[in-house]
Amino acid sequence: MRLVQVTIPAGKREAILDTLDDEGIDYVLTDETSGREFTGVVSFPLPTNAVEHVLSRLREVGVEEHAYTVVIDAETVISRRFEALKEKYDESEAGNERIAREELVATATDLAPSMVIYVTMTVVSAVIATAGLLLDSPAVVVGSMVIAPLIGPAMASSVGTVIDDSDLFLRGVKLQFIGFAFAISAAALFAFLIKTIHLIPPGIDPTEIGQVSERLSPDFLSLVVALGAGIAGAFSLSSGVSASLVGVMIAVALVPPAATVGIGIAWGLPMVVLGSGILALVNALSINLAAISTLWYTGYRPDRWFKLDAARTTTIKRIGVLLGAILILSVFLGGVTYASFTSATAEEDIQNQIEQTLSAPGYEQVTLLDVQVEFTDNIITQRPSDIIVSVGVPPDTEKPPLATTLHAAIAENLGYDVTVQVQFVELQAS
Repeated sequence: MRLVQVTIPAGKREAILDTLDDEGIDYVLTDETSGREFTGVVSFPLPTNAVEHVLSRLREVGVEEHAYTVVIDAETVISRRFEALKEKYDESEAGNERIAREELVATATDLAPSMVIYVTMTVVSAVIATAGLLLDSPAVVVGSMVIAPLIGPAMASSVGTVIDDSDLFLRGVKLQFIGFAFAISAAALFAFLIKTIHLIPPGIDPTEIGQVSERLSPDFLSLVVALGAGIAGAFSLSSGVSASLVGVMIAVALVPPAATVGIGIAWGLPMVVLGSGILALVNALSINLAAISTLWYTGYRPDRWFKLDAARTTTIKRIGVLLGAILILSVFLGGVTYASFTSATAEEDIQNQIEQTLSAPGYEQVTLLDVQVEFTDNIITQRPSDIIVSVGVPPDTEKPPLATTLHAAIAENLGYDVTVQVQFVELQAS
């Protein structure tokens, strides 16, 4: 529910009150005695989904040009006539669960904080995320997402698009670029610092850290996460629900990949920078695409009818640009998804080939313990390169030439040469 207060300009009292009466709205009229151009202030409660319609009616009688309007939250309204008003708007075409256009713009503007606060919070978030990634700590990584102010710029640019507000759109885009630049730079500098002063063990390979490796090979599921975050962000914004939890979801898609890019820069790993950079870019584009599409679908348009065609054209163009960029980057995502499938298939084939070989006569006393498959570094065309097989044998048992046998069988099955190492472990039974 909302409480609306409108100042009444001289000569507009009758038009404003007639409009409210036509809508069946109860109001309280207070005379204005300050001697300015206003003759009174009218206050009235409204259901949330009625605010945009009523403000539009008041705009038609010239309120917006000569007065100011304040819309605030109302916790409770006790009135039978108000209940009837709620039922009226719930049954009308305006009875959807979305806030007024004016509230949407104000909320999106507030979500995009001042430059100093935005940069500071983004840098702190990126540094914490970098520490969490290198510590392989999911809790620390999640903590970095909570303070990341990244939902605001994405929502601001999306709202600016659908209502044809170029200033709001440009501000959102500017903050997104600045946020990514500062996040990656802060992560790279922090990672380089802790690497230089040996706050982590020297010689560590970041790609072997679980939290880092998760961001190196983005696939189509990453796209689903980003699109879902954008849709959730737009719906939370348009419904007036707190955006803090959705902001964490958006930060999930943006902060860890940006921090991983910084780690890749600090360690001089181009493939880490490429994989996580594409993931961050695809996520950012997908969030904007989903948010713009959702806000347009829910019915937000410019406040002036003559801006509608321009807004529609601009929205379609920007959706087209975002969709085109995502489709281009999706070639990489498709390659990674295919590589993941082929790698999993190859690993399963290797496991089956080893089990089949050990089931042959002569290996009755050999027990398969573990199989480790290492792949080439190329994200798209990776394939098995080194295979380490651990087997158990009883004490004082002659060890068969298993490495040669397995190498021949696996190479024939895969169609290319690989390195096979066999580790024998003595097993004692009591």
